[in-house]
Amino acid sequence: MTYILLKYAHILGAILIGGGLIGVWVSDLRSRQLRELNGFAEAVRAIAVFYDGVVVPGAILLLVSGTWLIAEFFGGWDFIKTPWLAGMVILFAFEFIEGNTVTRLYFMRLRRLTGEALKAGHFTPELEKARAEHVPTFTHFLDLPMLFLIVALGTIRPETWTMFIVGLVVSVLLATMLTFYVSRLYVWKRS
Repeated sequence: MTYILLKYAHILGAILIGGGLIGVWVSDLRSRQLRELNGFAEAVRAIAVFYDGVVVPGAILLLVSGTWLIAEFFGGWDFIKTPWLAGMVILFAFEFIEGNTVTRLYFMRLRRLTGEALKAGHFTPELEKARAEHVPTFTHFLDLPMLFLIVALGTIRPETWTMFIVGLVVSVLLATMLTFYVSRLYVWKRS
């Protein structure tokens, strides 16, 4: 019974993260399209709601259930010998660290700068500069492909590292293409 409950919690955590990241992604794309400050501020607030209210609880649920599953049912540290499981752990750890440093800190700064712009009554140069940054945009666009790779590894359970490596390369290429394509599609400057 413990295994079934942990597996359910793990799947629920993945659903929460996936839904939250899609909400963040759509809200971010919408914010890039908006030239009106109040609408932009609302999109930035939606990013915070999805991230803090859905992604973070999902990540915590995944962390707890995944750690418990590995410790009790997958041989503890022996998981390193299993490519699909080790790959999932490596990617989750990377995304957890990156998501709580680069991406989360960026969105917190964006929210603060948006609040300052609302007080000023117009888009500030600092807000425009922050919106044009490529590193947080890249890490943001890397989140979904990495999640899809984690889910693929857990579902397909390959016996070699090939899928992990190919999936990682594809994820980085996709995030790079999206970073440059979206940046050019929605050139974000004051009118």
